[in-house]
Amino acid sequence: MEEVILVDMNDVEVGAMEKMAAHQQAILHRAFSVFLFNDQGEMLLQQRAFSKYHSAGLWTNTCCSHPKPGESLDKAVHRRLKEEMGIEADVEKAFDFIYQAELPDHLNEHEFDHVFIGKYQGPILLNDLEVAGYLYLSIEEVQLNLQSNPEEYTIWFKIAFSRVVEWYKNNFSKI
Repeated sequence: MEEVILVDMNDVEVGAMEKMAAHQQAILHRAFSVFLFNDQGEMLLQQRAFSKYHSAGLWTNTCCSHPKPGESLDKAVHRRLKEEMGIEADVEKAFDFIYQAELPDHLNEHEFDHVFIGKYQGPILLNDLEVAGYLYLSIEEVQLNLQSNPEEYTIWFKIAFSRVVEWYKNNFSKI
């Protein structure tokens, strides 16, 4: 049974709960999203596996998940990058946000999402239980795709994207 860390609106831990129950009951819990860019400034996107219990087959950021109870965000980010994409990369915390969104099948995302951004230029070894595919796109290409095909992207990606672009333009040369 996989558990998530329950938090308050200030990201203070208040308990733990089974992951599916937290998504069924819309309980606020800690999550993270990782956005990686290559040396050409292209964003590495993943297509979620078609077997995922929600948002299956949708395009999203490089990696996203939840830390386990007792696990630091930093450790969780690096663990999941390795598990999902076969990647080891340096990342830095860019910002966080809270969102709540209804999903099909009576599920509800209510997450305190910590966003990490970094550079990566190297091999990708997909875990096909987690990821169906990947591609690199320029920010402009992603913006055009989001405008013409928003239904092909995860809800958290659509919420975070403009802030990631803003952060990228102001900070990316420094990392």
